[in-house]
Amino acid sequence: MEFRQLQYVIQIAKEKNFSRAAEKLHIAQPSLSQQLSKLEKEIGVLLFRRTTNSVEMTHAGSVFVDKAQNILDSIEQLKQELDDIAHMRKGKLVVGSLPITGSHVLPLVLPVFGRRYPEIEVALVEDSSFRLEQLTASGQTDLSLLSLPLHEPSLAWEPLIEEEICLAVPPEHPLALKNEAVNIQDLAQEPFVLLKKGQGFRQIAIELCEKAGFQPRIVFESGNIETVQSLVAAGMGIAFVPKMVARAKWYEFAPAYLPFAEPAPSRTLVIASRKGRYLSKAAEAFIETMKSTIESHFHS
Repeated sequence: MEFRQLQYVIQIAKEKNFSRAAEKLHIAQPSLSQQLSKLEKEIGVLLFRRTTNSVEMTHAGSVFVDKAQNILDSIEQLKQELDDIAHMRKGKLVVGSLPITGSHVLPLVLPVFGRRYPEIEVALVEDSSFRLEQLTASGQTDLSLLSLPLHEPSLAWEPLIEEEICLAVPPEHPLALKNEAVNIQDLAQEPFVLLKKGQGFRQIAIELCEKAGFQPRIVFESGNIETVQSLVAAGMGIAFVPKMVARAKWYEFAPAYLPFAEPAPSRTLVIASRKGRYLSKAAEAFIETMKSTIESHFHS
């Protein structure tokens, strides 16, 4: 079994297509097929079922891909550790981020990190909470900006900031006209606009309603908190919104934002990595830069 064959199998599993996998690997498709057949013959099991239009992993293939990913990740960690031992400043850091939250946090952090460590390349991966947890657990991101609670048990995390949650309502909503602090239990009959499943903040919103004794009546769902706010501004319902992403009043589709009565709800932003994974000096430096920058910006 060769190192490159592990890479080939992982790429085929990602693409579910031999042509696309071969293109990404920069090899000819016949060569890729031959290498896979050679590997399957060597280990005595079929890793993929081939049909005319698709490639489907077998159970053995799924087990193989998981183990192969761990092997490649271990090799990458070894490289990073040896680079650190050799005091090399160059490197690459893969950082996962929630798209909207990242758009408010990373512009503060990345310029500072870039000035301090100009030879370290930072690659960003933006995805949903669910996918980012998976990517971090498999080592495909070194670090990820997420919000609690995390559902992947293999992740470790450090807190960054406790952020207030506010209520977004249409500008002409009776609650907006009263302009008073809101009790969550008074929202039981209201229509809610929520994020779609797989977004961490959706679960926070549902749990806030459940703790107040009701299930939210969901009238619209979106994969983007910006769309959620636009729908609220258009009168389609109400929504919980992290204060960080609340829109300025001059924005064309800005809802009215109301505080909650004490104890006010909040969410905790964290920087997560896989438990037991070697954190490079670059990763440690990024965590420290992120913590200090956020502390000075949001608590000043």
